[in-house]
Amino acid sequence: MSTTKVGIIGTGFIGPAHVEALRRLGSVEVLAVAERGDELAAAKAAQLSIPKSYGDYKALLADPEIEVVHNCTPNHLHFEVNRDILAAGKHVVSEKPLAMNSTESRELVRLAQAAGVTHAINFNYRFMPLVQQARQMCAKGDLGRVLAVHGSYLQDWLLLATDWNWRLVPEMSGDSRAVADIGSHLCDIVQHITGLKIVRLMADLQTIHPQRMRPKVQVETYGGKMLTPDQLEAVDIKTEDYASILVEFDNGCHGVLTVNQCAAGRKNRLFYEIDGEKCALSWDQERPNELWIGRRDAPNQVLMKDPSLLYPEVREYAHYPGGHNEAYPDGPKNLFRNVYGFIRGERPGGDFSTFVDGHNEIAICDAVLASGRAKQWVDVTY
Repeated sequence: MSTTKVGIIGTGFIGPAHVEALRRLGSVEVLAVAERGDELAAAKAAQLSIPKSYGDYKALLADPEIEVVHNCTPNHLHFEVNRDILAAGKHVVSEKPLAMNSTESRELVRLAQAAGVTHAINFNYRFMPLVQQARQMCAKGDLGRVLAVHGSYLQDWLLLATDWNWRLVPEMSGDSRAVADIGSHLCDIVQHITGLKIVRLMADLQTIHPQRMRPKVQVETYGGKMLTPDQLEAVDIKTEDYASILVEFDNGCHGVLTVNQCAAGRKNRLFYEIDGEKCALSWDQERPNELWIGRRDAPNQVLMKDPSLLYPEVREYAHYPGGHNEAYPDGPKNLFRNVYGFIRGERPGGDFSTFVDGHNEIAICDAVLASGRAKQWVDVTY
């Protein structure tokens, strides 16, 4: 059986995660990588055992062997790189956010549809087994009417004023940071599970560290903790560390979503609770193999990840038997399986997040920024 040939643009924290997930599929060959300059590209290709390297991503796009391109670049490059991938007629899987604002993301949706290629965005948490189980429970009416939603995404990697990353620079990450970076996953997952859409919101944004210490040398994401004071310089911060967002969904129910990148001890805690008229569901990404089911007139339940206990539609997302845990790396693997299965004509489609989903999340981020400035409720304009 032939393999689908893939190119990766960008090899920071997330690029190698894409490579690893793709290789687990078996039917995909990561053929090339592109980076800034030939030397860095060659070094990264050797490190990841990738046969081809390009010091300019446009040279990768010109490679006739490459059928699909993964955009793993920093945020400020997403629009340009995605646009060029589409112009080259390649299928594309992009990291989020899709672009820097909803004007750009709306244009990418238009270009993707006009190009007639497969387009996907890496909302990877959707594709973990118990998230899929929660979605099916909502769809099958197990919860009844959804009454309220609340959740949070908490991290501590920017807790200290000496913590630094390129995401702190608006020119590279956009005008929103915590909401666009991790809040987008939270908004996406609660909408994906419930089948509801956020239509109005009111946001409270806070920059906990108005000034941070920036390394004088470049460090990768989650790096830089071992630098000495003489290697740092003070920089003003304009993006939010924290946000709480009141939301209204299109069925009339309300909720509150909180994101914080300065929450000590929370390494990557994406959490939601969905309160229905029959039962409630909650899930914590740091304990991904447990789905809590809350009931009023019967004992509460913790459903462990076990294919034999899941709905039939969900079992293909759980690759190991009960007691054999699945976690963060399995989300993108399942997403990429669905995307590449569609490209190869083996799956019907409709089971992966697309540029439309990416645009919708940026529209929510735009509304969050507008609400934070105006200190009032605003409508989300999709």
